[in-house]
Amino acid sequence: MAELFTPAQPPAQQRNWMPIIVGLIAVLVVIGIIVALTRNHGPTGPQTNPYAAKLQLSNPKLSAAENYVGGTVTYLDVDVANTGDQALVGADMKAVFKNTLDQVVQTETLPLHVLVENQMGGYPDLVDLGRSPIGPGQTRTVRVTLEHISADWNRNYPEIQLVDLKLR
Repeated sequence: MAELFTPAQPPAQQRNWMPIIVGLIAVLVVIGIIVALTRNHGPTGPQTNPYAAKLQLSNPKLSAAENYVGGTVTYLDVDVANTGDQALVGADMKAVFKNTLDQVVQTETLPLHVLVENQMGGYPDLVDLGRSPIGPGQTRTVRVTLEHISADWNRNYPEIQLVDLKLR
């Protein structure tokens, strides 16, 4: 009777490792293909144009205002003098903010807008460079609007440069 209650021993099984090895190799090949296809093949981000040397930046001014939701918006106004022979019809400004240890804490690349005198008085209007280009020999004040600046910023003027220039 004791023999009725003893569990039967399962037969010895041999594990077939071949499907696991083939699956692992297939996964590695797929990962390799994805990495190869998504790898950067050249410079990315804003590009500096040699014409930027003919655009002199001066008189940077920072100002702040409170927006409608109670946050602070910072404006960076800069005079741009075009000493070249082409009109600037579009550009972005790259601004690099640093902390007290001279480490980069924020980098922003934002589109430029020209400040144009309002014909009815009051605050100047912001106009796209395409509608109000900076021609050869002209100096105009441009503005970028920063929604947020890092709290670690040292409150000095950021390093600025013009990138992604569009010329005519």
